[in-house]
Amino acid sequence: MPLPSETVAARPSLRERRRAVAVQEIVGTAERHIAENGPHALSLRAVARSLGMTVQALYHYFPSRDDLVTALIAKAYGDLTDAVRSAVDDAPDDPSVPRMVLAAEGYREWAVANPERFQLVYGAPLRHYRAPADGPTTRAVRRMSAVFQRELLGGFTQAQLEAADIPALSPSFRDHLRHLSPDGLGALPPPATALLLNAWGHMHGLVALEVFGHTTFVGPHRAELFRMAMRNMVEDVHARIPPAV
Repeated sequence: MPLPSETVAARPSLRERRRAVAVQEIVGTAERHIAENGPHALSLRAVARSLGMTVQALYHYFPSRDDLVTALIAKAYGDLTDAVRSAVDDAPDDPSVPRMVLAAEGYREWAVANPERFQLVYGAPLRHYRAPADGPTTRAVRRMSAVFQRELLGGFTQAQLEAADIPALSPSFRDHLRHLSPDGLGALPPPATALLLNAWGHMHGLVALEVFGHTTFVGPHRAELFRMAMRNMVEDVHARIPPAV
């Protein structure tokens, strides 16, 4: 049992708690600015003004615009990942709908409900912004990727995934895939990585078309079209993986 002094030492200090609250408020205000004006209109001065603070005071929490943008992108990825997980975990038990389809629908629904934040992550890059190498945004992408990897390929062995029926990969591409981070796509054999990237491109492409207003001609049937496309995609991927022996 910890001593009282140890228990107190383990808790964040009052200053740390106040800082965490301030950071949360700044990020929330910046998200509202993005929702109202789009990601490319993000301004530290406007955020500070909305909070009744000076830009110099805001720099105490985020030393640069890039630090705030990194926090916003990482949070967007985190919220998107949570939406994808919830779409799978909270869905009624229906074996006729593949879990990957549910995950894809969670991805689409979050993007449609949060178009400006989706654009922050996947739209035209913010001018002069460069994400930190292997920083919070990279880790956030890996967490989301792990969900899709599990739902699309989790039921197969490494041997099955290595034997997936895909067009021959060039030696240099295969070698590149083998040397990806083991914390992310590098955990998969190259053929499986190629399949997952292709599936993600198919899913993301349809979502991006909808978010950017290019599928309005489908009318109220966009969700139905998306489910059909995702079912076909999952069936195609699984058909390329040989049965276990």
